[in-house]
Amino acid sequence: MGLLSDPVRRRALARIVLRLNAPLWALPVAWLERTMQSVGLEVYTQSFSRKLPFPDETHERYMVLGTNVYGILRAPRAASTESLVLTVPCGPGSTNSQAVGLMLALAAHFRGQIYWAKDIIFLVTEHDLLGTEAWLEAYHDVNVTGIQSSPLQGRAGAIQAAVALELSSDVVTSLDVTVEGLNGQLPNLDLLNLFQTFCQKGGLLCTLQGKLQPQDWTSLDGPLQSLQTLLLMVLRQASGRPHGPHGLFLRYRVEALTLRGINSFRQYKYDLVAVGRALEGMFRKLNHLLERLHQSFFFYLLPALSRFVSIGLYMPAAGFLLLVLGLKISSLHEAGVNPEEAGGPSNPAPTLPAAQAMGLALYILPVLGQHAVVLTLLAIYVAGLALPHNTHRHSSGPELPLNLPPCRVMSSQAPDRGWMALKLVALIYLALQLGCISLTNFSLGFLLAATMVPAAALINPHGPRSLYAILLVLTSPAATLLGSLFLWRELQEMPLSLSEGWQLFLAALAQGVLEHHTYSALLFPLLTLGLYPCWLLFWNVLFWK
Repeated sequence: MGLLSDPVRRRALARIVLRLNAPLWALPVAWLERTMQSVGLEVYTQSFSRKLPFPDETHERYMVLGTNVYGILRAPRAASTESLVLTVPCGPGSTNSQAVGLMLALAAHFRGQIYWAKDIIFLVTEHDLLGTEAWLEAYHDVNVTGIQSSPLQGRAGAIQAAVALELSSDVVTSLDVTVEGLNGQLPNLDLLNLFQTFCQKGGLLCTLQGKLQPQDWTSLDGPLQSLQTLLLMVLRQASGRPHGPHGLFLRYRVEALTLRGINSFRQYKYDLVAVGRALEGMFRKLNHLLERLHQSFFFYLLPALSRFVSIGLYMPAAGFLLLVLGLKISSLHEAGVNPEEAGGPSNPAPTLPAAQAMGLALYILPVLGQHAVVLTLLAIYVAGLALPHNTHRHSSGPELPLNLPPCRVMSSQAPDRGWMALKLVALIYLALQLGCISLTNFSLGFLLAATMVPAAALINPHGPRSLYAILLVLTSPAATLLGSLFLWRELQEMPLSLSEGWQLFLAALAQGVLEHHTYSALLFPLLTLGLYPCWLLFWNVLFWK
């Protein structure tokens, strides 16, 4: 008997959905405990608290207090050594109540089956990703983000896979799958293939990035739609933020997906029964795993659910961009420029530490005040543009050492030796950073390389300085973020005006800082402590005197 094929189960699901058909202004902890216990689960709660580094204006919160509720279905045919997780995030004003009802219906159905070889955890988290992170840290007995939480009273086995469910209504037109996790991590491709297989088997429409799958690959429309989907994935992965609760599971080597019910395609309609059957099929298949998912790819790009681009095909694109930096470094080195000359008399020694100090100030100072974080960020960012004038004025008149060799005196007095040495250091610095970023988050590394490499290769103080200055500003990390936001909304067919784009840019800056201090997202420190100081070195080269 399949899920909810019995009319009694159908009526039970209808009653649960009717009970949860209004937004959850507060998590009904007592009701969830009673309902989970009534279907035979071991029910536990976990309280947590988190004081954010500064007020989160997007969600209107600062001091967060919440409670997670989870029930464990023990496997009747095995010891509690492995487990699966079905999680539903909730929060104040959440519209995810239908997902809670479907999860409880699945728990009641799973409880009546005897074929389970793994424990199944049904988890309802409060305050969205904060509750998920608190539960994961307590489950794995670590504390990496500073969340204060009570210890878990009940545990299952090692988590093999997890599925997060978000439904805004009891009727959906498609299930949209999200794979981008924290810091660009991706789940094993086999988990995505499993989802697609059961959607096709049940006749359920599945989408990626909110886009339908291309039907005609022979005409131009199919490849163009795939390119649009691919660019959306690149932009979302480059952001480094977890685009769903599954993104936090990936940190703990747990393969996970987030499934969202959307209502964008009115010609298709599915009820919760169809969604439940697809989830049941996925969990039954994952129940038979003898080892963790590892046979397929962990690094890939998706132009469509049925097609993927492997790492061997897209990595050369970043390699060719880095090759430009390598050739430029080689040409400077063959010209007799030595990186050690960056500290010589004609190349001011304070430039390197001053650039790094500006990056350190950009990383630390905005959070210390807890108010006007974005304005402080922008002020420090713009103040860095004065770095060339300050450093040159500071080192305008150093005298040459008396014991300097004659050849070194001649080389140090050459008019171009100073900026060439500084550019050599900046190129090496940029190449090392982009190479490391591309290995861990290709999308971020490629976007930064595509914007920064051409400007870095062209910049010199003897060309059209105004044109080069505009080029440097347009390829700076902040301008790249602003342009990516406009491109992202354009690909989503929701174009922005200039004022809307600026407001979204300010919100993205605040969220980036907050997600670094809340979930340890690495984009903010990479930009402030690495790429921004490197960009300042090229700015210093351009205005060399």
